[in-house]
Amino acid sequence: MAKFFDAHTHAQFAAFEHDWKEVIDRALREHVWMINVGTQKDTSEKAIEVAHKYEEGVYATVGLHPIHTEKSYHDVKELGMDDKAREFTSRGEDFDYDVYKKLAQDPKVVAIGECGLDYYRLGEETKKKQKEVFLKHIELAHEVAKPLMIHCRNAFPDLIEILTSNIQRLTSNSPGVVHFFTGAPDDAKKLLALGFSFTFGGVITFARNYDEAIKMIPLDRILSETDAPYVAPVPYRGKRNEPAYVIEVVKKLAELKDVPVEKMERQIFTNAKNIFNI
Repeated sequence: MAKFFDAHTHAQFAAFEHDWKEVIDRALREHVWMINVGTQKDTSEKAIEVAHKYEEGVYATVGLHPIHTEKSYHDVKELGMDDKAREFTSRGEDFDYDVYKKLAQDPKVVAIGECGLDYYRLGEETKKKQKEVFLKHIELAHEVAKPLMIHCRNAFPDLIEILTSNIQRLTSNSPGVVHFFTGAPDDAKKLLALGFSFTFGGVITFARNYDEAIKMIPLDRILSETDAPYVAPVPYRGKRNEPAYVIEVVKKLAELKDVPVEKMERQIFTNAKNIFNI
């Protein structure tokens, strides 16, 4: 039986603190496999812990999200509520290479990230630090021979420049994926040339900004995601997102690529297995 694949979700986040197992089990019953993506040390550790509770179908990544390289903001859906959280600020975190290397060597870890660049409302010093941390992720991915799980917001020129300059350090088979792709078709072409694939999430079910890029990206470079608990697809808009809802994303991708849903489902699952060596 074919399976769906949620290539980027966060079922280990605090938003699922009380029902993460129910959420994951519900997805697995719907034949949805998933990767829980780490964004800091603690959420990376939690992603591994959750993955080890399942023989197959649930995997993890480890990494430091660019917004967490400095104190900026705190998302209670991600880390939960405590006294510091009430200030709505990220505690910030240094990227400890040795700590993340040890985590990355776990057999349930299939990629390095969520890493990359996020320039939304940030100054030049923060951008500089994000670049430095991103380069460390690239080095780690090279050392452990695992693909990158990339986040990019308002920073595609710098992202492409860094990846191009470090092409020799990228995993040759499949260097990774750019999650929740928001770039222009020209950005997609440059990233395709570097060997990257792309994940698309619930936003494509209600916004048309991504149609052109999706139509020009080859089927074997497309993946589906939820980015749960965020941005639920139609018909679940306004609700907490969850991995099972990735089925709606696959349906929309099939429509935009003008292929049967079953073909899109099989292709995405094959893509995920190839990229993440599952």
